[in-house]
Amino acid sequence: MSITTPTTEAVVTASASTPRRRIKRKTWQTVIWFIGLIVLTAVVLYPLLWLFLSTFKPNSEFGQNPGLFPQAPTVENYGKVMEGIAGVPMWRFFLNSLILAVSAVVGTVLSSALAAYAFARVQFKGLGVLFAAMIGTLLLPFHVVIIPQYIIFNQLGWVDTFIPLILPKFLATEAFFVFLLVQFIRQMPRDMDEAARIDGAGHLRIFWSIILPLIKPALITCAIFSFIWAWNDFLGPLLYLTSPENYPLPIALRLYNDQTSSSDYGATVTASFVALLPVLLFFVVFQRFLVDGVATQGLKG
Repeated sequence: MSITTPTTEAVVTASASTPRRRIKRKTWQTVIWFIGLIVLTAVVLYPLLWLFLSTFKPNSEFGQNPGLFPQAPTVENYGKVMEGIAGVPMWRFFLNSLILAVSAVVGTVLSSALAAYAFARVQFKGLGVLFAAMIGTLLLPFHVVIIPQYIIFNQLGWVDTFIPLILPKFLATEAFFVFLLVQFIRQMPRDMDEAARIDGAGHLRIFWSIILPLIKPALITCAIFSFIWAWNDFLGPLLYLTSPENYPLPIALRLYNDQTSSSDYGATVTASFVALLPVLLFFVVFQRFLVDGVATQGLKG
């Protein structure tokens, strides 16, 4: 005698169709999610795409053709940019920016790491006061110290040189990076430090052989932000550099827009795009280290 009834058959059919409905629902949710991401990506990348395509617009189209595509494409703007301006070739502006940015990265990473190790691992009198004072500098506007710094560097004869822009980077003046590395080092266990100290290692040996390799993600994070900030810095070079041959790219871009004469918008847009490329490449290459540095901030050793 069969025990199968219409009621049990309906239950079996309903239970079999439930996973299919769930799969269809998840599929539609995934499609909607990807469509939203594509739209958001298009909105974010549109300015960059407009900037790139505008490099092929002749100067006469600016102000008349705000669209994405040029009506009469030309590569003349790239020729103008490579020739430079004010008697200085573009490669010189590019080299100046590269020197400032690389020096800022090296100085900031080394000095901030040393200062952070001292705050996180070395016990000395006044540690709390000095650390609080360092954190307090984050609340101090940069404009407050502009005049005293300029007077000091001017009396030393360093105006119109790269020294005022590079030297502070080697003195751990970036409190944000010091604080970031301090928090990173404090989360690390002291077992390896104590073991190395038993073997006769000093602070410098412990810092170089143990701490420095372990804080690599945080160092990469500091390097990325330091490079971007130094590359895009406008106010510092504007204050201390007076000769066109010493100008970095942000100052050189201003030369293409002269208020006393006609402005070459095509060359300005092209130079802006060329100046943006190193930052994009630097970020793309090191972005995974940036993600690792942010992700590991919440981990305990």
